[in-house]
Amino acid sequence: MSLSKIIIRHNAIINKLRRQKQATFAEICDYLKRESDIRGEDLCISKRTFIRDIDQIGEVYGIYIKYDFSLCAYRIEEDLSDDLQKRRLEAFDIFNALKIKERQEKHILLDTRQSTGTAQLYDLLHAINKHLQVSFSYQTFYHENAIERTVKPLAIKEFKYRWYLFAQSTTDEKVKCYGLDRMSNLQISNTNFVPLTNYNLSEELKYCFGIVSPNAEKPSDIVLSFNPFNGLYIKTLPLHHTQQILLDTADELRISLKLYLTDDFIMELLSYGDKVKVLQPEELANKLRTTYENALCSLRKLK
Repeated sequence: MSLSKIIIRHNAIINKLRRQKQATFAEICDYLKRESDIRGEDLCISKRTFIRDIDQIGEVYGIYIKYDFSLCAYRIEEDLSDDLQKRRLEAFDIFNALKIKERQEKHILLDTRQSTGTAQLYDLLHAINKHLQVSFSYQTFYHENAIERTVKPLAIKEFKYRWYLFAQSTTDEKVKCYGLDRMSNLQISNTNFVPLTNYNLSEELKYCFGIVSPNAEKPSDIVLSFNPFNGLYIKTLPLHHTQQILLDTADELRISLKLYLTDDFIMELLSYGDKVKVLQPEELANKLRTTYENALCSLRKLK
């Protein structure tokens, strides 16, 4: 059997269980029979092949299908609080869309942006798991020439379509952040290091918007007000995991957040323009006001 037919069948099985939530083997077979007629491919399988398929789906896609004895049916083992599982399913959807891109060239438009450094992910994760030092050339936005770095890799984070490495410097032992898209000549050494036992990136950035951890002692309690239309976007794609809805009416969406007042967060709020009001703290309102006043002065100078 061709590999392409196996991939089509795997996709059909996953789509069936995502739409119906759970299905018996007979229901899955009926679905594969209908898909066979639509696609012109024989996707029908035996129970033995189906068991092999769900094992392969788990291994290849990271999407695990289990038999639920209480329902007498198969279902995707999904935890809605598991962000990794959500991203796996999202990646699966993108994979399927890209597969048909050539046939739907006019209808699928990909974002055109620079590489985010994902080519480095596998090697860096290997170094993190094996506690191996890495070296690379790093091109900062502040220097004309690349700088050579040797670090102890600790964790990786994604933020706004870019990937970042958090690593302990071998020179001053401080934990620093490096954009993967600015790395080149990555080398994994044979030198082991002892990882920081008390370092937890998730806790370090718990109240941060983005990748910058400030020196402030504690995060701020923030209250923002959006108009109803923009509030729909904020509800479906929250600004931060600390977001709580305080008021949701026909006139206003009011939310609370617990965050450090970093530049990344201020830039995010600026992107909403006059569609957002800062109700508290006063410090945040003043930062935005100063930014808008400086921008207005710059515009006046241009005139």
